[in-house]
Order: sequence, then C-alpha cells, then structure tokens
Amino acid sequence: MDRLDAMSILLTVIEEGSLSAGSRKLRLPLTTVSRRISDLERHLGTRLLNRTSRRIDLTPTGQTYVAASKRILEQVLEAERAAAGEYSTPRGELFVTAPIVFGRRHIVPLATAFLAAHPEIDIRLFLIDRSVNLVEDHVDIALRIGPLADSALLATRLGSVRRVVCASPDYLARRGVPTTPQALSGHEAVTFQGFPATPEWRFQDGAKTITVPVRARLAVNTAEAAVDAALAGLGITRVLSYQVAPEIRSGALTLILEGYEPEPLPVSFVHPEQGPTPIKVRAFLDWSVPKLRAYLGTL
Repeated sequence: MDRLDAMSILLTVIEEGSLSAGSRKLRLPLTTVSRRISDLERHLGTRLLNRTSRRIDLTPTGQTYVAASKRILEQVLEAERAAAGEYSTPRGELFVTAPIVFGRRHIVPLATAFLAAHPEIDIRLFLIDRSVNLVEDHVDIALRIGPLADSALLATRLGSVRRVVCASPDYLARRGVPTTPQALSGHEAVTFQGFPATPEWRFQDGAKTITVPVRARLAVNTAEAAVDAALAGLGITRVLSYQVAPEIRSGALTLILEGYEPEPLPVSFVHPEQGPTPIKVRAFLDWSVPKLRAYLGTL
C-alpha cells in the first residue's frame, strides 16, 4: 500500500465531504477510493471515519491522523519543489489569487507580461471575491484588500484604495448633487455585497462616523453590475476606487462626497511563511510590486 497516496485520498474525501465527492475530485472509481481508505484503516488497526448513508465524520483518531497527514504531505511537496529547482531557478507553476475586478483589470495584464519574460513559469490565476486559505489551497501569492488578520503570512504593502461614492453626470443633473451624507436619503442607490432591506453606508466626518440608510432601487452581487447600473443613470453607487478608475477618468461617472470618505483600505500581497521563498514567487513579486504601487498611487 502506498501510504502517501492513501493519505492524499483521505484528505481529499474529508475536504470534499463524502466518498462520492472525493472520488469525483480524484477521478477515481468510488470503489477504489473506499478500498484505499479501508486498507489504510486496516494497516493502522483503527477506524478513521464514521460512515453513514449521507455523510462521513472523522473519529478522534482520524482527526489526529488527518492533521499529521496534512503536515507530512506539505513537507513532501516542499521537498519536491526544492528538488525540482523552484528555489534556485524561476520555474514551475505559480498559483495566484485576487479579487475579481482587480484581477481582471490589473493582475491579468501583469501576468501576461510576466509570462512572456519567464518562459519556464506557468501561472494559475484564481479570481474570487473572498479570502482563501493559502496553505490548505496551495496558493503561492494572494492579493488582499483590507486589514490583514493572519499573522502567519508574509505581507508586502502595495498601497491603498478608497471607498468612493459616484453617479453618472446625467443622474446628478436630474436629481442634484448631494453635498452631505445625510442628503443621500433623497436619492436612489445601487448597492451590492448582500441584499439588506435597508442598506446603510458609513462615512467619516473627522473623528465622527456617520451611518446613513439608503434606498436601494437595485441590489446586485458584483461591483461590475453596480457600476453598469450607475453608468446607466439608475442611481448612486458605492464601490472601491480601482473599480471605477477608468469611468472616473473618462467622465462617465462623477465622484461625490469625497470629503466624507472613510479611511482607505490597505492593499497587500501575502504569501505563506514556509521555509525559503521559491524564486518563482520572488520573481513575480519583484516584477509586479513596483507596477502596482505606481498604479495605486494614482487612485
């Protein structure tokens, strides 16, 4: 029995939540997955999983074994990376994640130019508007917007972005320009990031925080949709400065209430602190950090 293979199968089943989901992820027959785990349990002389018709649960012994297996497989991966030369020459797969709009507008162009200059590196770019666990998901670099909570990660500060309020010139000509946050009560809004019945926007007036309810004529779940609706003149929207930078520069949207903006949000690259930094990671940081700092400095 290949114990490393059996460990990997067990971890996949636990991550996916069931034997059938694990078999689909691994592209192995369900009977093969079940047999490998049974062989592992027989080898260890103990039960790792409690199986029911709907779900699987780890036994106490299984929880301890899975935690140890994760550490072992991560060490094996590090050893393979070192042997493959990822710590001496820039090569291999680089896994990067970033928010959707920022990634599409800025990371994709950077990655395209970077790949042209580094033919032995391949990039796997995941654009998603939530934080992922870099260690568990084997991500090399993540772009994060906002305060960093995970002290186990190495961070490189890139700059900051603002939370801005804007609308189309046509809308403002029809409805007037609000000069205080409280004036938003007489306006229509386009909101995203959830669908509360009475969404609220927060502003800063010196040391004082102002919370203002707004009427959401349209609530959407992406920034792109909110920007599109604002461009169509539906109402006022609130997004991050990079999400509307081209529209502001072109005059298609107009910033309002700039004097009441909250503190800017930090933007950082983070990567795991696990042994020496692979040269492919260092190469990407050296390539992209100066360019992103220059861009963020214009917002």
